[in-house]
Amino acid sequence: MRFLNEALLRALVGWHNLEASMKDEEGQTLAEYGLIMAVISIGVVVAAVIAFREAIIGAFDGAVDCLDGSC
Repeated sequence: MRFLNEALLRALVGWHNLEASMKDEEGQTLAEYGLIMAVISIGVVVAAVIAFREAIIGAFDGAVDCLDGSC
């Protein structure tokens, strides 16, 4: 009887370990955080371009003027 109990316990522990390894979501969570960070980064860049639009246009105009030789 003891042998049967130990065998059943080992089978249940093995089944539990198999089930736990199938539900491992660590990599998925990391990918989700990476995706969130990418979306936030793109939003920050877009907001910065909108906020500094005139300064960016002025910098490019100044660079074009220097390329023309009138710098």
